Order: sequence, then structure tokens, then C-alpha cells
Amino acid sequence: MKKASGPFEHRIIDTDEVSGLDRYQLLTSLVVPRPIGWVSTYAIDGVLNLAPFSFFSAVAASPMLISVSIGNRMGHPKDSLRNILDQKAFCVNIVTEVQVAQMNETSADFSPDQDEFERTDLPVGIADKVNAPYVANCPAVFECALFKEVDLGDAGGLVLGEVKAVRLNSDIQFKEGSCLVDTTELRPVARLGGPEYTLLGDILVIPRPTIK
Repeated sequence: MKKASGPFEHRIIDTDEVSGLDRYQLLTSLVVPRPIGWVSTYAIDGVLNLAPFSFFSAVAASPMLISVSIGNRMGHPKDSLRNILDQKAFCVNIVTEVQVAQMNETSADFSPDQDEFERTDLPVGIADKVNAPYVANCPAVFECALFKEVDLGDAGGLVLGEVKAVRLNSDIQFKEGSCLVDTTELRPVARLGGPEYTLLGDILVIPRPTIK
């Protein structure tokens, strides 16, 4: 590591010179908070799969696209990625405060024949628009068709899903005159570094500036 001149005494970390674990820890503790995509799929033999991924983001609104980056496990695609590629479909369940413990349980390395819904006692719903299950008591769910998969080599695959339907609990209200979900009612959970998560805290409202 070397230091750079400037207003701060920065440490320069050459990412080619540190381990994969160090790179992961740096990335996931600096790109924060990250939304959690709780991905539910069917295996080709019908076994249900559910796993959380915090490399998850919005991509576009028209068409409505979301992305999930899914790493490999021991050199092979994780169950979620394999299922998405086989079924061309998946659901993304938005993790809320009341589900955080069960979400964490589903992050364990279960074998492909294990049903995470059953293991964590979560209710199963069947998507209307795509061939995928969803967490029935999750207040917000994206039903997605596979739009594109980008092979990331040893890092796994980046999945782009086209949202064919959005499921919302009827108790979740929109802000007046819009389709903006009231985040204070949704109560989402986000990922930080390591085992740390963050809950919805203070909300800062800053109107977009106008040029006069």
C-alpha cells in the first residue's frame, strides 16, 4: 500500500495485490447500504429454492429491469443461478424487518435437494406471470422473466430480470398522487459489511433543484 498526496492521507489499495476475501470485504463494506434480493426459484425437478443476494439493484424502468449478481460455489453455479437459467424465471422478494431472521437462515449452504421454504417454515405463493414461487407473506415481490444473463467467469453470473408483475400487500400505501411506495410502511432491511444489516432510519427529503 502507498499513500497519495491531497486533502486526506489516503491509503491506496491495489486490488490486484490483495486476496479475494480482502476485495470482497472492501467492496461490501464500502458499497452500503445494499438492498437484498431474496430470490425464489424452482429447480428443474420441482424443488423450491430461496436465497438472499445483496448484489441486487434496479436497472431500468421501461422495460422494468432488475439485476442480481449470483456467485459460484466451489467453482459451480449456485442453485439460484442454475434454476433461473433452466426456468427462465424467478421472483425477488423484498426483505422487511419481520423477515430478517428467516432471510438469514436461507443464506446457509443447503444442498440442492433441500427446500428452503420448508426448512425455514415460510409460506409459499405461486407467481401469476412467471414460473416461480414467492414468499407468500412478503409485502413486496417482483415476478421476473429472464431478460439476459452475463457470464462473469469465475465470479458467477449477472442476471437481468424483466419484471412482469409487482405484487404489493394491500396495506402498503402509495404516496398521494403517485406510485411511490411509502417506505416507512414497507420497512425494508439492507445489507452492510460482514454480518451487519441496517434498518430504515431517518429519511432525508431533498427536492431536486430547478434551474432558473
